[in-house]
Amino acid sequence: MIVGSVPSSHRPPLLVTAAALIDVDGRVLVQRRPDGKSMAGLWEFPGGKVEPEETPEACLVRELHEELGIDTETACLAPAAFASEPLGERHLILLLYICRKWRGVPRPMESSGLKWVLPLELHALPMPPADKPLIGLLDALL
Repeated sequence: MIVGSVPSSHRPPLLVTAAALIDVDGRVLVQRRPDGKSMAGLWEFPGGKVEPEETPEACLVRELHEELGIDTETACLAPAAFASEPLGERHLILLLYICRKWRGVPRPMESSGLKWVLPLELHALPMPPADKPLIGLLDALL
């Protein structure tokens, strides 16, 4: 057995969760990535990286609180779709959940802006490559 760094082709995929928050008018919340981060200025579904020993649902509950200042329960997260995308030396697996129930008003705590849009309007927004394949499915589901 060789001890040392793991070649990028053998590194585990990066697991990320995201939420399609849906309001009473059927609109979806997206946030703009802030300056200084990779893919700055692109619109994305809120969420983040799953930490070791954390479930995807617990990660999303935590991320929604940190990024938007809202609270929800894992029971309010419905698995909807996933995307698989190369990301530098790793491979990204993005798990998208639909959430219709939360407490609080979303605020852009870690982004440069928020926007409520109809699912069809997502096609016109500049979004990260992993988010784009989810748009058509989300549009069909809603």
